[in-house]
Amino acid sequence: MTALWSPEARADVRSIDRETALQILYCLDRYLTSGSGDLKKLKPPQTGFRLRCGGYRVFFDHAGGKAIQITAVRHRREAYR
Repeated sequence: MTALWSPEARADVRSIDRETALQILYCLDRYLTSGSGDLKKLKPPQTGFRLRCGGYRVFFDHAGGKAIQITAVRHRREAYR
């Protein structure tokens, strides 16, 4: 699988401290390579999926084939507002 990053998601990761951002990227890589992780399909009105990475949430949609479109990376306090 490959990950396609939206500009907003890239900015979200850049705003996080380096160590935490690396943990998020490792968590995402583990999901992309093995399919393992704390994944949940979001309920309406939200669409897509949520991957839990420590205190952060990675939101994405399947982009067809073997790709995902990452739309946001948020801290759990701000994730569902």
